[in-house]
Amino acid sequence: MALPQRVAAGEAGASRRPPPARLRVAVRLRPFMSAEDEKKEGPCVRAAGTQGLEIVNWRNTNETLHYQFDILHGDRSSQQEVYLSSVRPVLPFLLAGQNASVFAYGPTGAGKTHTMLGSAEQPGIIPRAVRELFQLVREQQALPQGSEWDCSIGMSYLEIYNEKVLDLLEPRDQDLPIREDRERNIVIPGLALRPLSSFSDFDRLFVPASLKRTTACTRLNQRSSRSHAVLLVKVVKSQNVAPFRQLTGKLYLVDLAGSEDNRRTGNAGLRLKESGAINRSLFTLSKVVDALGQGLARVPYRDSKLTRLLQDSLGGSAHSVMITNIAPEFKHYYDTLTALNFAAKSKSIVNTPFVQESLRAPEPLMKRPRDEQGAGGSAQPQKKRPKEGQRQSQDQGPSPQPAQSSTDPAVLERLKTLERLILGTPQGERRMVLEGMEQSRKDIQKLQERQSQQQTKSGPPSCPSSSSAGLFCADRRPLQKKQCAAAPRQVLQAVVPPVHVVPPLQKCAIICRPEPAHKKKRDKQAVSPDMKENACSLDWEAQLDSELLEKSRQKILRVLNTGSLKDLKSLQQIGDKKAKLILGWRAVNGPFTQIEDLQQLEGISAKRLSSFIKVNVLCMLGH
Repeated sequence: MALPQRVAAGEAGASRRPPPARLRVAVRLRPFMSAEDEKKEGPCVRAAGTQGLEIVNWRNTNETLHYQFDILHGDRSSQQEVYLSSVRPVLPFLLAGQNASVFAYGPTGAGKTHTMLGSAEQPGIIPRAVRELFQLVREQQALPQGSEWDCSIGMSYLEIYNEKVLDLLEPRDQDLPIREDRERNIVIPGLALRPLSSFSDFDRLFVPASLKRTTACTRLNQRSSRSHAVLLVKVVKSQNVAPFRQLTGKLYLVDLAGSEDNRRTGNAGLRLKESGAINRSLFTLSKVVDALGQGLARVPYRDSKLTRLLQDSLGGSAHSVMITNIAPEFKHYYDTLTALNFAAKSKSIVNTPFVQESLRAPEPLMKRPRDEQGAGGSAQPQKKRPKEGQRQSQDQGPSPQPAQSSTDPAVLERLKTLERLILGTPQGERRMVLEGMEQSRKDIQKLQERQSQQQTKSGPPSCPSSSSAGLFCADRRPLQKKQCAAAPRQVLQAVVPPVHVVPPLQKCAIICRPEPAHKKKRDKQAVSPDMKENACSLDWEAQLDSELLEKSRQKILRVLNTGSLKDLKSLQQIGDKKAKLILGWRAVNGPFTQIEDLQQLEGISAKRLSSFIKVNVLCMLGH
């Protein structure tokens, strides 16, 4: 059993929060496939420094279009240079419990598969990244605190072929579903996860699975990828000592299929169906990037299996790197221009990394064998005894305790940690208070029923039975002498059960100012319905202390300016979409100067803003 927590990166152990991580975009220019094309036409695109790139303007061939990216890998760059500058910096985040994603994008024949897989002589990003992970694990275990942690690595491998998620480690025709758990993590039930103890285990599993990926020959490429391939590497770090933390990081290594022009590739039949599915998923990917760049309320992740799987990588909680592969030939000009425009739009995507942390619960205590339980040590199930036998067994003393002692310091520490997690939160305390209040109401109701029964038995009541009367009436009249002579006076003794005293909630800062009755009547006659509605919306602020009201507004403004996605969602009337809009607006325009600046976001009107301020201010005063 584990109690999951989703903590912003750097929140545990440090007071500052790291800024949101922007999607890093790198461009890799493939060399010419043949020397004849290079001599005949020349390149349509060329490098302009280490980050800039120029391409011929199709409207005017005497002009060039300039693009700027995080890094540019020229046609002479090696696999090692691409890996060291673009991929290696994001790998240490996995051991800190965060997610990372690297995916190759570009038209067909631009070299995406070579960048991700490579060859035996020139390994690509995937084998280099997995080898680096094992090296990082060995380095951390060599540290003085490394003995307190155990690290395990596992891998899953899948492809998205014709909008079907297929497992490459355990091939079958079943289309696997894509789900989202309660922590908003993307999971695939039924996907095989194989443990890895060394790089040789990875090589033994990955090479046969890669050969099962769907490929085919087209006019532009002899071995064209007909599906999107996704390698998932899961890293789990478990602490051996208290508080028994567990950090989980995932690395997505994605080799996307390239967009295709069927007029140039000559696709027909099955190849035409495959290219249609590929182009639709890439078109949905472009719509997702446009929605994130424009800050729209709805991002169409669910319109495609590919975008649903990349939800963490695009606008999610991963440190993402996109490597855009392009070709220099003039025959690939329009595909290259489209890929560069897509890469330029992707630079505006902002992700919010989180630490996936959980605490392992203590293992249940071992029970004694059945033959050791009871006085007779019988292994047969005990039959139901009569009452005398039950009394006799109770007189013999308490039942034997389990064999394992609960005084183990490690077990006690884990139990205390669980108790703090469950009962130490404001929700847990509020639940306990509400349960105590409900029990008190039940006890008071039982007490009133007993009082009414006693009054019924003793005859007509001697004092009015109003709701304001107490348990005993103070002005009880004495009985007449005739009644005393006829029947002896009975002394009634009220049985009052103990009432559970519930600690009161914190005092609210609302100041009640009652108004005179004649003023209320005059206001009801003079105020119209519209004026009454506006007055009610402003009356709650007039009933609050001005100093406490200003403090509450400052708290809300502080959360809007410095809060993470989780902190923003903790505010009332702020969901996942509005929280992401706030983060995006904050990354572009800076912090909010006042709460009323929220009206600049899409979907937040003046009426909704007033309701948002009222609910959150009263909620903070109540806590």
